[in-house]
Amino acid sequence: MHEGARDLSWALVTALFIAIRWPVGVLRRLGTGDRVQLALTTLAAVIAVSLIKHASDTSCPWDLKEFGGVARYVSHWSWGVPDGGPGGCFPAGHASAAFAYAGGYFVLRRASARAAAIWLAVALVAGLALGLSQQVRGAHYMSHTLWTAWICWTVGFAIELVFARFNPQPLKPAEPAHAGY
Repeated sequence: MHEGARDLSWALVTALFIAIRWPVGVLRRLGTGDRVQLALTTLAAVIAVSLIKHASDTSCPWDLKEFGGVARYVSHWSWGVPDGGPGGCFPAGHASAAFAYAGGYFVLRRASARAAAIWLAVALVAGLALGLSQQVRGAHYMSHTLWTAWICWTVGFAIELVFARFNPQPLKPAEPAHAGY
């Protein structure tokens, strides 16, 4: 759940970029611009989480004095307040390996409501599983995982707004969720 999940995520991001030129499955039903948006959204979400993480003074739970570390507890809302530990633990990086795909919902719903719902569900379940595995290890709090989900969703939504502004498409009715993908 640690290294393998991250490696799998990078392989899938690479596959999304390859699929811009050579789409497979439901991606064939998307235009080239939509496939570009899907790949960029996923990559941008991972980058956003990474940048916030590197700027964060919040240390991991295992770095707290209560658990044998040197840090004292400081809320991750207290930006710029060091906790005496190494920091760089908020938001949850490994959970972003799955949550980064949540923004694909915005793209896929144009091709298939069912595919979009499945894509989102898989991203959320996988992100929660990765987040929980890191909590068991003492690397994160649940709040780190949930904030990662929110950041990834927000990045996907923001990119959707940008792409919609510069590439307006007439809205067509979505397929019912019970229709084939």
